[in-house]
Amino acid sequence: MIKSLEYVSSIKPYVPGKPLSELERELGITGSIKLASNENPLGPSPKAVKAIKGFMKGAQELGRYPDGGGYYLRSALAEKLSSKKAPVAIDNLVLGNGSNELLDIVARTFIGPGDEAVMAAPSFVVYSMAVRSVGGIAVEIPLIEYRHDLLKMAEAVTPRTKVVFIANPNNPTGTMNGKDEFKKFMKLIPDNVLVVLDEAYYEYVCDKDYPDTLKYFCGGRDILILRTFSKIYGLAGLRIGYGITKKEIVSEMNKIREPFNTNTIAQVAALNALADKKHVKNSIEANEEGKTYLYREFDSMGLKYVPTQTNFIYMPLNMDSAKICDALLKKGVIIRPAGPKEIRVTIGLPEENRRFIEAFKSVSAGF
Repeated sequence: MIKSLEYVSSIKPYVPGKPLSELERELGITGSIKLASNENPLGPSPKAVKAIKGFMKGAQELGRYPDGGGYYLRSALAEKLSSKKAPVAIDNLVLGNGSNELLDIVARTFIGPGDEAVMAAPSFVVYSMAVRSVGGIAVEIPLIEYRHDLLKMAEAVTPRTKVVFIANPNNPTGTMNGKDEFKKFMKLIPDNVLVVLDEAYYEYVCDKDYPDTLKYFCGGRDILILRTFSKIYGLAGLRIGYGITKKEIVSEMNKIREPFNTNTIAQVAALNALADKKHVKNSIEANEEGKTYLYREFDSMGLKYVPTQTNFIYMPLNMDSAKICDALLKKGVIIRPAGPKEIRVTIGLPEENRRFIEAFKSVSAGF
């Protein structure tokens, strides 16, 4: 059998959450709830759903390739994101099959064998996977108080460093880094190092200290801001995200990007979801209500948790996380282990949150 590249064979595959239907078949249960993948419990924007249904009436268009550049979606994004202080043009935008694909494109465009990329740990596992898949070296800097240690990350930059990855807010801890510390960090980073800011959850952030990263991009720095339609917009199943950066960086990434990487239905849905401010507002309000309820329940049980700026909560427990998750699974509640003794739970609908609390109380009594 042919052998894979040495640096590929050493990669541990990402294990995505299974669909509810598959888990229910395996366990012989029904009515399970999934609080494992940080999806929007309200689902997609009604405007996006309506647009998809309208498009499907003329389904013959599915026989044609999609708009390879996503002109209309990029135009709408440019209009939405632009301000006098931070103008964004269509040429500053690149679309991806989810922001995950853009992480892969970054690695294949800017990182070669032996090159380094700096990132936090724990953080989104795809950063290290993307870097190692091209023979790069993932330099992981431990979190400090569950947040990125930006000073240590800046100190880890060497002449071999090509990229620094920052998840703000961070996944899996739900924490964020503020304006002043990010400003200090950027002053320490050489101009020839690309800073990739993964802002998948930025719409959920309520802290006013959250940095406006668009001003750094407009200030001429090599910075790539990644955002997604998978989270607050509820389009995870359609796989579409976008990046904001210099047009020169977009041009280089487009040399690697697949010609038709975002499908037509995803583009139609994203375009209409982008215009649905009411759905975004409702999603934020539902998330805040769920967060308040879960905090109150955790406090009453004496459980430790990390206050979140996202739609999920990270919980350091003095328990075996794999066993806790397995016990909850048997009760039809799916969450995700986030370490040997840590779990991550998505904030769901009120009834889902209540079921999780009831199930957790039941299973944790045995640990």
